[in-house]
Amino acid sequence: MSEYTNQYLATTVHSASPEQLMLMLYDGAIRFLSLGIQAIDNGVIDKRAYYINRASAIVAEFAATLDHKQDAQLAENLDALYAYMLRRMLQANLKNDPAPLLEVKHLLTDLRTTWAQAIELNKQELRDAATIGVLDKPLPTYHPLAVAM
Repeated sequence: MSEYTNQYLATTVHSASPEQLMLMLYDGAIRFLSLGIQAIDNGVIDKRAYYINRASAIVAEFAATLDHKQDAQLAENLDALYAYMLRRMLQANLKNDPAPLLEVKHLLTDLRTTWAQAIELNKQELRDAATIGVLDKPLPTYHPLAVAM
């Protein structure tokens, strides 16, 4: 990567909200899975392992940062889902099989879409509440993804 690209990425990450960072991580994991699938299709074993490991690291981080105090049931469900994804990525790597990666990619894409919709819905609800004057006090800082981070 060029120096300009590195600087742009650093600025983007440092200025992003926690919600935006999480979506960016989902995007990264999905991209790494696509590249891992491509590496399997092209028979490039070292790249396959590299990309699967990168995607696995992101999913492992999602699991490690779950906040079980916010919504214990949701956190447990996400934890189980992330553990399943990690097992499937390991199987793909061991068996040089793209099918588990396609499955995990689909799951991550669905999760990313759901989180993006939840973020937008929350933002809209807060804007609507502020517009109609329902709240007599300042809007609280809301972190809709607190359980996921």
